[in-house]
Amino acid sequence: MTDNNKTATLTVNGENYELPVHSPTAGPDVIDIRRLYSDAGVFTYDPGFTSTASCDSTITYIDGEKGELLHRGYPIDQLAEKSHFLEVCYLLLYGELPAAKDLETFETTITRHTMLHEQMQYFYRGFRRDAHPMAIMVGVVGAMSAFYHDSTDVSDPNQREIASHRLIAKMPTIAAWAYKYHTGQPFVYPRNDLDYASNFLRMCFSVPAEDYEVNPILSRAMDRILTLHADHEQNASTSTVRLASSSGSNPFACIAAGIACLWGPAHGGANQACLEMLEEIGSVDRIPEYIARAKDKDDPFRLMGFGHRVYKNFDPRAKVMKQSADEVLDLLDIENNPKLKVAKALEKQALEDPYFADKKLFPNVDFYSGIILEAMGFPTSMFTPIFALSRTVGWVSQWKEMIADPQNKIGRPRQLYLGETTRDYVDIEKR
Repeated sequence: MTDNNKTATLTVNGENYELPVHSPTAGPDVIDIRRLYSDAGVFTYDPGFTSTASCDSTITYIDGEKGELLHRGYPIDQLAEKSHFLEVCYLLLYGELPAAKDLETFETTITRHTMLHEQMQYFYRGFRRDAHPMAIMVGVVGAMSAFYHDSTDVSDPNQREIASHRLIAKMPTIAAWAYKYHTGQPFVYPRNDLDYASNFLRMCFSVPAEDYEVNPILSRAMDRILTLHADHEQNASTSTVRLASSSGSNPFACIAAGIACLWGPAHGGANQACLEMLEEIGSVDRIPEYIARAKDKDDPFRLMGFGHRVYKNFDPRAKVMKQSADEVLDLLDIENNPKLKVAKALEKQALEDPYFADKKLFPNVDFYSGIILEAMGFPTSMFTPIFALSRTVGWVSQWKEMIADPQNKIGRPRQLYLGETTRDYVDIEKR
C-alpha cells in the first residue's frame, strides 16, 4: 500500500472530512474510511462489500476487465502450463517460487502429512451413508482441532506452519474418504510414492480387488484443476475464512467455515450447475433450441459456465482448462456419455455464434472443469469437495497473512438499521 498524500473530501451535513487515499501496486485507488465513524459519526453502506477493501494483501490480484489473474505476480496461465500444484502452494504460502531443494523439502513434508488419525475413521462412520460429501468435509475438517492439539495455537508461528502443512496434505485424504464413504467402498490410504494429484485419484478410484494405475493424462488434468482453483482473491469463502480467523479461532475451524461457505450453489456449485444444464439439454440436436432460449431476454434460461461475474472479458484459467478437457476427452470414450457429447457440441456452436462473442460470454473454467470431472468418473456431488481441496491452500495462505498482519482486528461489519425504534413492553393480556 502506497501513501501518496492523495485525499478525498467527503461532505456530511455541511462538514468536510479529508479521507486518505491509498494507491495499490495494481488496481484502483482505495479511500481509507477507518476514521469516518469516529470523526463524522456515519457508516458507509455497501451490501456484499463489492466496493469495499476489507484488507490489504500480497497474494492474489484479479483484473476482471483484462481477464488477468496473478498469484504473487505470476500469471495463472504460466503457472498452470509450466508449474504444478505443490509448487503453486509453496508460492502462495511463502511469496516466491521455490528453489529445487526448497521444493523437494516442501513436497516431502506434505507427503509425510497425508495420513489421517486412525480414529477419524470412526468419525466418518457416524454420518449416514447418503450424507453429502461436503457435509462430511465440513464436519471432519472442523473436528481436526480435536485430533491435532499441537497446531491450534494461532499465536505460535511454528504451530501455524504445522497446521498449514497438515491442512494442505490431509485434504485430499479427507475428500477421497468422503467419496468412498458416500459410495460404500472401503477407505484407501495414501501412498508416499505418488504425487499429490495421483494420490488423490488413487484414493478415490482404487479398490482392494485390483490394482489401480493412475493415467498421467488424468493426473495432469487433476493437477491443473487444483492449480487453477488454488486462490481467487477475496471471494465469499476466503472472506469467511478471514472473518472467522479475526476472532482468533483455530485454523481447522476457520477452514471448515470456508468449506461451508463454498458449499453454497452461488459459489462452489457452478461446475455442477453446468453439468445439470447439459443433462437438461440432453442431446446435440436440442442445442439450437437452448441457444435460442439463452438469447431470449424473456426466457429465464441461461447457459451455465459461460461468462463470469469477475472476468468481463475472458476467464484466463479457461484456455488451460480447455486444453486439459480436450486431452481427457481424447483419452476417454465419450461416445457413450451424452452429456460430454453435448458439451463439446455446445462449446463449438456457442463460440461460433456472434451473440456470445459480442457479449464476451466465453466458456469459463467451471464449464471445462465439470466436463473433465464427469469424464473421470466423479459424480456431481464430488465437484464442490474437489473445489474445496483446491482452494484450501488459498484459504490457508490468506489466513496466515491475516494472522501476521499487525492491523488485524476482529471483523465487525456495520448495518443500516430499518427496524422499530425503542418501544415499551406490553403485557400479554393487553395485546
